[in-house]
Amino acid sequence: MSEQAVEPYQPVDEDWQTALAVVAHPDDMEYGAAAAVARWTSQGKKVVYVMVTSGEAGIDSMDPEECGPLREAEQIASARVVGVDVVEFLGYPDGMVEYGLPLRRDIARAVRRHRPDIVITSNFRDTYGGTAPNQADHIAVGRAALDGARDAGNRWVFRELLAEGHEPWNGVRQVWAAASPESGHAVDTTEHFDLGVASLEEHKAYLAGLAGMGGTMADAREFLEGAGRGAGGRLGVRFAAPFEVFPLR
Repeated sequence: MSEQAVEPYQPVDEDWQTALAVVAHPDDMEYGAAAAVARWTSQGKKVVYVMVTSGEAGIDSMDPEECGPLREAEQIASARVVGVDVVEFLGYPDGMVEYGLPLRRDIARAVRRHRPDIVITSNFRDTYGGTAPNQADHIAVGRAALDGARDAGNRWVFRELLAEGHEPWNGVRQVWAAASPESGHAVDTTEHFDLGVASLEEHKAYLAGLAGMGGTMADAREFLEGAGRGAGGRLGVRFAAPFEVFPLR
């Protein structure tokens, strides 16, 4: 029996100027989407990062009170590599993020403040394809990012934001979920692939912690090459970053 042909990816729409990336942890953007960000900032686009947690529960050998500030610093350095100079942290507890109204409100606030054309988040499907389960924070944050992007445009949802001076923003055209198993679009990252690797390598303490546990995620170049080459084959380029696209307008 012959294998079923894999559908090719379509290029994402790059006719925009500002994007807001909302993800659960430091390193979430770097595991696949940072090279795309480097491409966009090189085109003169503005990308802002919002981390819902500080990743303080991400290194088994390090106490969260020490880990959180370190991971924040690593994320700021990582973002700088790909041209992002605004990184915000919402302070939710790592590993215990819950989908709900407080998270939707805080994301809607960020959307109203930064007024992006595109909101980027990470995969929030139950798995990464097959049986590999997704992490709970990713699922909660991704769902809340999709809903918060819509909430931002409704003045009668989270009315306290109006009292804070944050006017509604209906300008989000699409929400993109990076590395989703349901991706149908992608962006060519071939020319910016090395910047994506360098960005992930800034998470030095986190990668060192992963190295002690085994697995492929500790080797930034090896992991990103595997993921990027697979996506690139479906876009007809060497390396690519895939996204599931949710149109809002």
